[in-house]
Amino acid sequence: QVQLVESGGGSAQAGGSLRLSCTASGNRLELDSMGWYRLAPGNKTDLVALITTADSTNYNESVEGRFTISRDSARNMIFLQMNNLRPEDTGVYLCKARMRFNVYRGQGTQVTVSA
Repeated sequence: QVQLVESGGGSAQAGGSLRLSCTASGNRLELDSMGWYRLAPGNKTDLVALITTADSTNYNESVEGRFTISRDSARNMIFLQMNNLRPEDTGVYLCKARMRFNVYRGQGTQVTVSA
């Protein structure tokens, strides 16, 4: 079982920055990848950014060049540096982790960007 706890959400004005953090905990953590997703209607999630244990990254086209995902493997943490925020970035950001054939998700953190 993997527990994920997000932090760092909040409010910002358009053009501002926020930094999200996610900490994974559990027994025998051997994570394949971790990523940030935004909650969509129907409890679905849209990829924002993903990072693998090989430090390969993948971004949603809408955040390319503005957001940067990084990780601290020693502390089982990932971060999302969000720059040049836009009102359309508003939403609940969830941390997800994949380990073997299972996917785990955190509770999410709210990000609100005002014009």
